[in-house]
Amino acid sequence: MTGLPDNVKAVLDALGITVDLIASRTLPFHPEASELVIAETDGKAKDYLLIKPAAEAWHAMKASAAADGIILRIFSAFRSIEHQTRIIRGKLEKGISLEDILRVNAPPGYSEHHTGRAIDITTDAVSSLKQEFERTSAFHWLSENAHSFGYSLSFPPNNRFGYMYEPWHWCFA
Repeated sequence: MTGLPDNVKAVLDALGITVDLIASRTLPFHPEASELVIAETDGKAKDYLLIKPAAEAWHAMKASAAADGIILRIFSAFRSIEHQTRIIRGKLEKGISLEDILRVNAPPGYSEHHTGRAIDITTDAVSSLKQEFERTSAFHWLSENAHSFGYSLSFPPNNRFGYMYEPWHWCFA
C-alpha cells in the first residue's frame, strides 16, 4: 500500500483489508479535508461538516428544493478516517463479514465522506440509508436537479466500485 499515510496503512492492515482488494475494486484514496464548515445542524444539535464550496452548494440546492416543495436534510456528511475505522470495527465485532461490510462501507481512507464533499441525504417519511429513498420525490428532484448545484449520485446500481446502490449518497464535484 505504497503512497498511503502510515496511519491508513496500519488501520487497513489491522482490519485485514489488503492492497489487492482495494486494487480489484479500483478504489481511489480520499484524504481528509482540513478546512470544514458547518453545513447543517439537526434538531439534536448535531453539526454536519463539509468543505465551504460543498456547503454553499448544499444550501442553494436545499433552498431550491424547498421552493419546489421538497424537503432535503443531511443524514451524514464529513467522516474522519478514525470514524470510518470505528464503523468497520463495530460491524466486525458484531460478526459481519468484511466482504459484506465493504459492500456498504468504504475502507478507511477510501470514503468520499473524508473529503468533506459527500453527503447522505434523507427526507420526511422515509428511513435513512435505505434504498426506498429512490422512490421519494426528494430522490426524483435530486436526479433532475442536483447536477445544477455540482452534486452527483456516487454509487448508482452496479457501480464500478462494488458498493451497493446508494440513492441517498451524493458528492460535490
